[in-house]
Amino acid sequence: MTTFDTDVVVIGAGPVGLTLANLIGVRGHRATVLEARHQLIDYPRGVGLDDESIRTLHTAGLWEQIQPFTVPHHVVRLVNGSGQVLATNNPKTQEFGYPRKHGFVQPLVDKELASGLDRFPGTELRLSHKVVGLEDRGDHVEVTAEQIDTDGEVTGTVTVTARYAVGCEGGSSFTRKWMGVEFEGKSPSTRWVVVDVANDPIGTPSVYLGADPRRPYVSIGLPQGIRRWEFMLHDDEPTELCDDPAFMHSLLKRHVPDPSALKVINQRTFTHHGRVASDFRKGRVFVAGDAAHLMPVWLGQGWNSGIRDATNLAWKLSAVLAGDASDALLDTYTDERRKHASDMIDVNMAAGTVMKMGRFGGTVRDVAASVLNLVPKWKSYFTELRFKPMPRYAAGVVVDQATLTPGTARPGFRHGGRLAPFIDSPGELSPVGLQFIQPRVNTAGATNVLLDDVTGDWWTLATWGTDPTAYLTDADLALVRRHRIKLVSFMPETQRSWAEQQYAGSAAPVTVVGDSTGALKDWFDVRACGLVVLRPDHFVAAASLTRQASQALAALRDAASLSRQPAEESVNAPVEELATEGALS
Repeated sequence: MTTFDTDVVVIGAGPVGLTLANLIGVRGHRATVLEARHQLIDYPRGVGLDDESIRTLHTAGLWEQIQPFTVPHHVVRLVNGSGQVLATNNPKTQEFGYPRKHGFVQPLVDKELASGLDRFPGTELRLSHKVVGLEDRGDHVEVTAEQIDTDGEVTGTVTVTARYAVGCEGGSSFTRKWMGVEFEGKSPSTRWVVVDVANDPIGTPSVYLGADPRRPYVSIGLPQGIRRWEFMLHDDEPTELCDDPAFMHSLLKRHVPDPSALKVINQRTFTHHGRVASDFRKGRVFVAGDAAHLMPVWLGQGWNSGIRDATNLAWKLSAVLAGDASDALLDTYTDERRKHASDMIDVNMAAGTVMKMGRFGGTVRDVAASVLNLVPKWKSYFTELRFKPMPRYAAGVVVDQATLTPGTARPGFRHGGRLAPFIDSPGELSPVGLQFIQPRVNTAGATNVLLDDVTGDWWTLATWGTDPTAYLTDADLALVRRHRIKLVSFMPETQRSWAEQQYAGSAAPVTVVGDSTGALKDWFDVRACGLVVLRPDHFVAAASLTRQASQALAALRDAASLSRQPAEESVNAPVEELATEGALS
């Protein structure tokens, strides 16, 4: 067997590249991160961290180290030029185990991500390595980097061999250009100047989006006494004007009593972009984060969208590297991530339009907002962040709930169900392709812990109120062992002790989880399923009735291109056998 220098070369030591390398390392594989800069960027860029990203950081084993650099429950208010609040975004729910929105200090978070790599002997960060060459040799990649000294001089070159390469080096990505894919979308001409100060002169903890027709602005309270402002530049104001202290003073004086006393730690101009690569993969090379998509900052989703890429790609690379799945699994990365990134760009572009309206459009907007705020349903649409597109994978590592067809998942389940559980369910939306909830639970060995601490970071087959081995064949159990699928039974807390005794003699080890909050019961109650298979990234890959466990596993094996056991293929019953019972059409 040929030995390569590393398993995955990650190009770029931004948050996406560092998170990806940590997720690869925590699953036992090697990663080398090549970064052209001599040090990590030391000024804030991203400022918003959501609950999905925190779930990933927890999987990487770094949330405890990062948490001190965050502020939870970041409230966002959209105000007009008169200070009237048009919309408030303040979600209180914690479906995934954490507050929905956080402010954070990115340089300190990036530092912890980089330090996290030290935990893994086969994972390293190489600064001052500018990638200038990339070759896909069919069974591996070769990445060539120039070694740069502090004066910018090239002191040598190095070539790193690996199974795969991932470009995470930002919007001007060398990797994406090498792939030759389109970078579709647009870059509006509107420019903004951002100012970060270390001595917040306001002290309020929230975010204000100032939709002021005279000059739109953003004001953000961040951890550790940092305040950020962003001001839109008018078309007749040259970018060079931002170098004039008097001009910057004029922008800030409406917000603070004495702008001259501010300790500026970062000032730069930028333009919002809305672009997405036409493909995220070419052979053994991938792109992630800003290298794959660029989006405006309005909803704070640029950083988080990149972390979603890393979350999705890391477990798939790990599965292929471990021999658990064929290379075809990696094709699902673009299938699953590109559409959601595009949807997120669209909603961010729309938010920017609302922010930048002129006087007439602003007046119409303000009146419309006042009317909508009178309707609780519409008001909650903004307050609870329900306008944010949540990832729903309709193709990829998913199994349609109604038909158990691998590789596809329709959003509802009624189209395939003639049995009473499908017809009688108070809900109609399938959970397949969505992220599973994360309540706090109890087990025999732990009390009041987050669910991910029980299920782990690999496959889980879980049932509600029953033994998950009840309908698994010997071949199914072999598949469970082969792919380290954890078997879990969710129970009302009142039944947990009984279940632990009852399932002690099950055909395979079963972890009994006490639903102490009732959240799991409520979840299963409206989804016409008693069984779910959870992916390593905590998304629902399959959902079915417990009697369909064997068929669901067989479909999942195909959807995820999992390695097969020698005697397995002829054992599992086809989906059509259940159709004769009226379960499927």
